[in-house]
Amino acid sequence: MKVETQQLKAFLTDSGLVSAENFDKALKKAQEKKQTLDNILISDGLVKEEELIKLKAYILGIPFVNLEKTMIDPAVLRIIPEPIARAHNIVAFRKVAKNLEVAMLDPQDLGMIEFIQKAADLRILPRLTTPESIRNVLRQYAQTLEAEFSDLIKKESGEIKTLKDIEGEFGGEEGKDVEILAKAAEEIPVVRIVDSLLKHAILERASDIHIEPSKKEVIIRYRIDGILRDAMILPKQVSSAIVARIKVLSNLRLDEHRLPQDGRFKIEKDEYKYSVRVSILPVIDGEKIVMRLLSETSKALSLEEIGLRGKALEIVQDNLRKPVGMFLVTGPTGSGKTTTLYSILEILNTVYVNISTIEDPIEYRMERINQTQVNPDIGFTFANGLRSLLRQDPNIIMVGEIRDNETAGLAINAALTGHLVLSTLHTNNAAGTIPRLIDMKAEPFLISSTLNVILAQRLVRKLSEEKEKYFLSAAQAKDIKKYCDLERLTEILENEGLIKKGQSIEKIPFSKAKGTKDCPDGYRGRIGIFEVLPVTESIKNLVVSGATSDQVEEQAKKEGMVTLVEDGFLKAAEGITSVEEVLRVITE
Repeated sequence: MKVETQQLKAFLTDSGLVSAENFDKALKKAQEKKQTLDNILISDGLVKEEELIKLKAYILGIPFVNLEKTMIDPAVLRIIPEPIARAHNIVAFRKVAKNLEVAMLDPQDLGMIEFIQKAADLRILPRLTTPESIRNVLRQYAQTLEAEFSDLIKKESGEIKTLKDIEGEFGGEEGKDVEILAKAAEEIPVVRIVDSLLKHAILERASDIHIEPSKKEVIIRYRIDGILRDAMILPKQVSSAIVARIKVLSNLRLDEHRLPQDGRFKIEKDEYKYSVRVSILPVIDGEKIVMRLLSETSKALSLEEIGLRGKALEIVQDNLRKPVGMFLVTGPTGSGKTTTLYSILEILNTVYVNISTIEDPIEYRMERINQTQVNPDIGFTFANGLRSLLRQDPNIIMVGEIRDNETAGLAINAALTGHLVLSTLHTNNAAGTIPRLIDMKAEPFLISSTLNVILAQRLVRKLSEEKEKYFLSAAQAKDIKKYCDLERLTEILENEGLIKKGQSIEKIPFSKAKGTKDCPDGYRGRIGIFEVLPVTESIKNLVVSGATSDQVEEQAKKEGMVTLVEDGFLKAAEGITSVEEVLRVITE
């Protein structure tokens, strides 16, 4: 069931919406730009989006529905779980007896229709709709979830027994602390609260949950797109029970309150599967918990999807063809280094190579890759693990992080002896990697012989679809000048076709965040900004001669390297992120 191109052309031209000449031009443009014909027809103003979708609905014999201003009954809405609704652009909006009407963008997704029909045990009636209708309904998930979650917290918090209440059930017997905490952890209200905390965080796309006890209450915060946000406040009396519940899930000691503890557990549902890393730290008002949420169903992103582009992308791709040497990714904690390494491993992962990794922790499981977790408690460190990997006949080795002199020496030796070594370092920029390795007692001539390329990165938040266009003022352009050479930036923008030769940066229409119900701060998701430094002959000579990182960076820029801040402003000029977000990230 598909609308053929010639069929669409006939209906559009017969109805007088688009001339045959304009349709053919749009089709050619779509093929040249590798975009869909629908996008070109709409973006070029030849036909309105709703008119085009209504016409397709008529051709296919599927009713059209507009839900842009419709409020859906929460009970009907939640028949289709939010992750499935978002992934497949399909939402339930009306239920009558055993019939469920669903609005969707792709009526050819018969597999999803069949899946929902079996899961809900209802007859599915598909309807074609607009992207804006889908967005409006998806916003309602958050609204109904907030209400549902708030009601549950109010109800269940009041029903959680205090430790004194449970202690009374043991008749005041001594030495029963562990039993008291274990019973508190299994109370139905606390189980529901912890389950809801986790579910809410996953649906909000949080990467971390912070549970922070204070003198009078417990503050719950979520880290979403790299920014911590208050999620809710719970009464102080639930703190011990919540901590006990999470300790039980993580198989940690219930009676240990003075020392930090680390653990993990899994969450498995039909619509998602997560591994949860738990860190518990004693603080003045109790025990603080941080939980890192790692999706086990996420696939590695392509290099283009993480934000690499142009010459930087070409350099990375060229260096991945080299069978030996070192490929290093640098940046602070939380800058996306591991995600980049997994994207690279996905490209390198073929039947012709043996790939082994040593990681802390293993964040994503990958098929046909031998992944090993370090365990310092039993003496299994990166250095020990790397020694063992070298006996496993690897072609490619990924070391999660070079943390010490021993690991650095082993990694360089592995690269010298015929292996491709991928790893990460904590440095502020690409050029800073070389003095960092020298600090780790690596010889400059060995660094120059083995190092292929250095990639430095940060993560910036992406603007949501609702954003405002504006032009920089002279004062704002002056602010940018503090962080990069405006003449050089203007030249880069000219080369990318974002500005005409001779024009100033003030002529570029930048975008800024516009808050909506769905995205209150105007951002959704993150993307990388990068600088890629290939170790060319001139760079090798500088390394051997003991040049400073500033000298190395200056030479790399002469050879065409786009710096982190320049790549950030490029993405801002393209409307992917905002100038304010780039400045926030580079000044942190």
